[in-house]
Amino acid sequence: MSAAEDSVSLCPVSREEAHPQPTDSQSSTPTPMDELFDLDPTEAVKQVSSLLGCSPTSENVSHYFDKHDKLRHLRGNFLVPKIADLPPSDLSLVDGSEECIYLSGNSLGLQPKNARKYLEEELDNWAKTGVHGHTVGSRPWAWAENNIEDLMANIVGAKTEEVALMNGLTVNLHLLMLSFYKPTQTRHKILLENKAFPSDHYTIESQIRLRGLEPQHSMLLLSPRPGEDTLRTEDILNVIEKEGDTIAVVMFGGVQFYTGQLFDMHAITKAGHRKGCFVGFDCAHAVGNVELKLHDWGVDFACWCSYKYLNSGAGGLGGAFIHEKHKDTIKPALLGWWGHDLKTRFQMTNVMELQSGVSGFRLSNQPILLVCPLQASLEVFNMTSMQALRRKSVLLTGYLEYLIKHYYTEDPAQPHKPYIRIITPSDPQQRGCQLSLSFSIPIRRVFQELERRGVACDMREPSVLRVAPTPLYNSFSDVHRFIETLGKALASSSS
Repeated sequence: MSAAEDSVSLCPVSREEAHPQPTDSQSSTPTPMDELFDLDPTEAVKQVSSLLGCSPTSENVSHYFDKHDKLRHLRGNFLVPKIADLPPSDLSLVDGSEECIYLSGNSLGLQPKNARKYLEEELDNWAKTGVHGHTVGSRPWAWAENNIEDLMANIVGAKTEEVALMNGLTVNLHLLMLSFYKPTQTRHKILLENKAFPSDHYTIESQIRLRGLEPQHSMLLLSPRPGEDTLRTEDILNVIEKEGDTIAVVMFGGVQFYTGQLFDMHAITKAGHRKGCFVGFDCAHAVGNVELKLHDWGVDFACWCSYKYLNSGAGGLGGAFIHEKHKDTIKPALLGWWGHDLKTRFQMTNVMELQSGVSGFRLSNQPILLVCPLQASLEVFNMTSMQALRRKSVLLTGYLEYLIKHYYTEDPAQPHKPYIRIITPSDPQQRGCQLSLSFSIPIRRVFQELERRGVACDMREPSVLRVAPTPLYNSFSDVHRFIETLGKALASSSS
């Protein structure tokens, strides 16, 4: 950075200049139809089918839900791939000009339409102004990420100063664990779910070894009961109560990546704090998916990626949270230039003026080309609220669950018919939008037949499909089309 820039007033632009405000749809007056979205999903399906005089499985039900979905316009802010553009598609089976059935938001969210625009703006800014792009333009590179952190804070239920956009998920998890994991001879264990996401498992394993300890003694892995797929909240709380005096950190995923189980983060946090433990969460599969209240719940720390439900593109900019109660007591173990106070950062004194809280954990300036797509997505979230998205999500995923159970519940009278068992909890309060479907048959061929017909979802061998109808851009018609296509894929794979 040039010496001339040191004299520039380094002040972030205002929120009003940085991004638009919510639309009127967020605060519109409720109508009788709104009550439909508050019903138990099965009851909602039955009421609509009765109203329309059709079968509950009719596509007319999905069209009715879509017509009365106040968030349906949000889909127009994203680019939905055409079937013809998906590499596995077989155009002898499907119309390639149709939009695909995209149910992979749990792996990679769709591209926001403004992502390309914002990227091109910064490429032009770089081309035309060179180094001056650090301090001029609609998103000066020296503080661009700061200008969207209030949008991110709204999504995770935090204060803006409790959130930092930086690095990737695993890097952030390491940085946080270096400060929050302070093992002693008696309190050295880290509690996590067995088969946690690899990022979490590897990070915790290496953090334990970094302290000269052994994972087999200091990693406390919690598994479901025999014959069950998901953890019971009571079992998590009982382990914390029983082992809490030896646990330094409780570290769970917010939503379990494989089963789709939403953990009771509030209850887990309270239980951990009663026993003197720090409590943190990997919110990669929760952020943008479910309502989070990290501040109100008193969560000590959290981190997340942004390329799943936050739609920032593969390898997008990660996020981190540290509760304000720790802003003056928890310090970063590793220091970097970007942790220095912005007002004096460019004076280059080499005398650290550490920002408080999570801001002090910043190491380097953030890549502007990663800020752009994340900004484009967060602005779409800002057109509504997580409460509204969650409301739609409960019905959208419940509709998928209803159709799966209708067509694919195990039938003893038809022992050779494939059936599906949903391993995600049936209680909407214990799941996000993802359903993990366990098939009675090997699914690689089924998955391939789905892909040939323009479905994007996720396979976990030997028998699980992860399907995530994302409320930000998926429709009820997407769900009905998926069920129809699944029937064709099963028929084809068994022939």
